[in-house]
Amino acid sequence: MVEHMNVSQATNISETNAILDQIRTNIEKVIIGKSEVIDLMLTCLVCGGHALIEDVPGLGKTTLIAALAKSIDCTFSRLQFTPDVLPSDVTGFTMYDINTGEKQFHHGAVMAQMLLADEINRASPKTQSALLQAMQENQITVDGETYILPQPFMVMATQNPVEFVGTHPLPESQLDRFLLRIHMGYPDKDNEKLILKRSRNTVTVSDLEPVTCVDKVIEIQSQLNDITCTDLIMDYIVDILNKTREHEAILLGASPRGGIALMRAAMGHAMIKGRDFVLPDDVQAMFSSAMAHRIVLRSRNYAQQDSTETVFDEILKQVPVPGIT
Repeated sequence: MVEHMNVSQATNISETNAILDQIRTNIEKVIIGKSEVIDLMLTCLVCGGHALIEDVPGLGKTTLIAALAKSIDCTFSRLQFTPDVLPSDVTGFTMYDINTGEKQFHHGAVMAQMLLADEINRASPKTQSALLQAMQENQITVDGETYILPQPFMVMATQNPVEFVGTHPLPESQLDRFLLRIHMGYPDKDNEKLILKRSRNTVTVSDLEPVTCVDKVIEIQSQLNDITCTDLIMDYIVDILNKTREHEAILLGASPRGGIALMRAAMGHAMIKGRDFVLPDDVQAMFSSAMAHRIVLRSRNYAQQDSTETVFDEILKQVPVPGIT
């Protein structure tokens, strides 16, 4: 049984939705025909999670992330990951000041509220791993000193397909730190034509104005704990997780941390849809994005071209959907 929200909760959800709508509208000034992708980004934002956005070059991944940062008026840092980027470029480094004889910390790209890790899979595994502590603990350790990262902190990484030359696939421990994996996809015919038209008199990210502030974003993130996720929904999530571990096409099923990510993503999805409770629809909507980078198919299924999406569809069809009254 889902309890009705009280008046104060309704007001908070209404205000939150209005802010999220403003952010969405602002981003759509520079990103055309990607409302579902924008909603996934907003889900990551309200959950305080990190997002891995992947697809071939030229689909607007970097523009999307920069537009989100501009819309919430946060400190923004972009680091282009290449083979020669060092871990210290990410975290920062300490060195002695010859005048004072004291150590000084020179912060790296990670010391921002939103970090764009562009083409993260082009850096060495050692450099990639420099982000692990930051993404998990919201802090970094450099030369034995711990530095707290600014809040809200969000890593938005882009990745080109791993079969491209000069890339290093992200290890499972790194992938697991991302709440969602988002595919941009090609625009449809009408939207691509609109992109061509707008390119002659385009609005760029630098033209965008902030529509909210980071304090409001932090307040919205704190509201996530007010979203109701009933035992029925949790049982549904657990059943889905178990099915990923039993499916014959899957070599490595979802971990408990993956289950937490799916639950939080479903709560975030409910919030951006204007509800203070989770429905099975929210779980289903987030299942692929929350699990695609955490589940490994067996090699024979790759050879047979069985896509992850096909396997996920089978799982959702096999798990009974709970009734919500």
